[in-house]
Amino acid sequence: MIEHLPYLAFWTPGPLELIVILAVLVLVFGKRLPDIARSVGRSLTEFKKGINEAKDTKDDFVSDVRRVKNDVVDQAKNASGLNDLDKSN
Repeated sequence: MIEHLPYLAFWTPGPLELIVILAVLVLVFGKRLPDIARSVGRSLTEFKKGINEAKDTKDDFVSDVRRVKNDVVDQAKNASGLNDLDKSN
């Protein structure tokens, strides 16, 4: 028994087991299955919207940081007089 334990962690259901699992799910959930599928679809849609909003927020944040960086660099050049040297050359 002990020599088979490492192999149990890698067990995946085959086609016959999947059919049996699906049959049990249909018997157990029956009429509620379309509602469950609909709610899973809505959840995935909301998740995708959240991911897109996070990407948009990240892009806005990155552009704001770049704008602030450019402003700081320009102000530092103006304060040190480097802009005058760039314009004269």
